[in-house]
Amino acid sequence: MHPKFQRANELTRRVIGAAIEVHRLKGPGLIESIYEKCLLRELHLENIPAKQQVVVPVEYKGLVFDEPLKLDLFVDDCLILELKAVVKVLPIHKAQLLSYMKLMDVPLGLLINFHELRLVDGVQRLVLPGADGSAEASKGHKIS
Repeated sequence: MHPKFQRANELTRRVIGAAIEVHRLKGPGLIESIYEKCLLRELHLENIPAKQQVVVPVEYKGLVFDEPLKLDLFVDDCLILELKAVVKVLPIHKAQLLSYMKLMDVPLGLLINFHELRLVDGVQRLVLPGADGSAEASKGHKIS
């Protein structure tokens, strides 16, 4: 099991609750950056440490560089939030989140689409392969 999995897993409920509060007050139909700022504020109010627009380092055969890859929110150094405000979440959105998780060795990620009428319908939880101690490591990624 990934050393940060338990902490990230415990945070997911609180983070989803914070996202629901933002959605309840702002509703669907705004742009992603507004939800990002509102959610960052809500996490702060809930005493959940989070950073915004974190640069993702990329390593290739010993060369490490910072490309303009920026994840939306990084919660307590163990949970990545990828926020969307789109009609439909596409497979590339999940692939993007999973890539960030792999590059930063983060066990859990939440893909949150604020465009949904009910935010719970727009939340997807991704688990880094093997991070939860399951046999999913050979299957790519797990969505729960």
